[in-house]
Amino acid sequence: MKKIGILGGVGWASTVDYYRAIAQGAGRYFAERGYGSPLPIPPMTIESVTQAKTRALRGMAGDEASWAGFDAVFREALLTLENAGCDFGIIASNTPHARLHAIRQGVSMPILSIFDATAEVTAATGASKALILGTSVTMQATDYADRLAQEGITANNHLPNPEITEMQAMIDSDFYGGASDTARARLLAFCNKHATPGTAILLACTELPLAFPDHLDDPVFEADGHLFINPSAAHVASALNEALEG
Repeated sequence: MKKIGILGGVGWASTVDYYRAIAQGAGRYFAERGYGSPLPIPPMTIESVTQAKTRALRGMAGDEASWAGFDAVFREALLTLENAGCDFGIIASNTPHARLHAIRQGVSMPILSIFDATAEVTAATGASKALILGTSVTMQATDYADRLAQEGITANNHLPNPEITEMQAMIDSDFYGGASDTARARLLAFCNKHATPGTAILLACTELPLAFPDHLDDPVFEADGHLFINPSAAHVASALNEALEG
């Protein structure tokens, strides 16, 4: 098996869930093939950054230079994983993927993109429209929309700034450290307001799927009258395919 490098900490709850999902997914894989306990899991190293620090280092949209400090923190973490002997890396967060083009500079090991994994599973649903929900960085960037467009899917990630601010505040207050009792209700109210029928809703912040504990390992699921895409689960499945290849 290949060794997985997990860059986590943004935030810690989703990092825990990535590790759990990879370990349990590998366990199911080997159990189905007749392996006995203890079931094998891929070797992994986690490098956890400090979310308070990375949040403070966020730059301005359209100003590449303003992101230099943010990019450097994630690049250093990936290099640490590379030096630890990881065969490939995954970032257990959507937000830094908007900067992956810069973060991965100077890093030799492959980094699996959450955009690619998510676009592929969204296309498989047959949906032609998508609503992207996540942090302000994710919702203001065009990375998801651009990648989905390659699959013939039109993404509505240009919500007005007050709605983007509302989603960021929801993530910070109701989803940091896990989903609070009110998190699911607030999230569904937002979806009911902004998702038209037939829209695939991308839970494109790794904390958002925590509102649906029965679907944490499902890349695609339906709940409360909506079709949801879980980028975290799609990303984990991509990592497992890479780690268990051959």
